[in-house]
Amino acid sequence: MVGKVSADDGHRHFPGNRPSTFLLLDALTPASLGALIALQEHRVFVSGSLWGINSFDQWGVELGKVLARDIEARLGSGDASGLDGSTAGLLKRLRG
Repeated sequence: MVGKVSADDGHRHFPGNRPSTFLLLDALTPASLGALIALQEHRVFVSGSLWGINSFDQWGVELGKVLARDIEARLGSGDASGLDGSTAGLLKRLRG
């Protein structure tokens, strides 16, 4: 939610404070995994088509990987310090 600003490359500017979707499942089954993948691909494609943007922007993917590494490390400890309220709440729910 915070975003990232890079002065040297406009493709790496992420303003933050954008809506996001987070889905939690009781169990990960082949059917639910397939449905999640199909839902995500459809959502990304349709959004990109409507907004006229490149939905599969590699710089955005790279930022997601960096953010995920930080969250993965926090899953074990439960440390939510410095996180925005939404991410801290999701971390608490995932650990609970």
